[in-house]
Amino acid sequence: MSDPPPGTLQARHGPQGRQAVNPIRQARGAAARLSGRRAEVWAAIWLMLKGYRILGFRLKTPQAEIDLLAHRGGVLAVVEVKSRTTMLAAMEAVSADQRARLRRAGATLAARRPSLRKAAVRLDLIALAPGKLPRHSPDAWRGA
Repeated sequence: MSDPPPGTLQARHGPQGRQAVNPIRQARGAAARLSGRRAEVWAAIWLMLKGYRILGFRLKTPQAEIDLLAHRGGVLAVVEVKSRTTMLAAMEAVSADQRARLRRAGATLAARRPSLRKAAVRLDLIALAPGKLPRHSPDAWRGA
């Protein structure tokens, strides 16, 4: 087998032929996951201060992973948590397809829990930015 032309990117393979993970990329991924977990904890605290009951963190469903599931009054809030510099950037980070999947996931969870069957399912956003208080946007993508 001949060598690839100079400047060509090649996949690096580790044991058993699996692609090797770049240690820098691996560290960045770990830092991003930790940052995301911290953001979710801050978001949950913020919601509890507003009177919400947190029903779940990182709930995996066939449709989507829900960052936070919260309940207050007759509302079941499917909460997406984004850490960005602006609210607009946070809202744009959630695609229309992802919003649809999150709504379906929330409706499915509500249908499976007798105490939540009559709750209105709402898709909320909590945006966190460095040095600022969390910003909760109930029904963030209303009509979208």
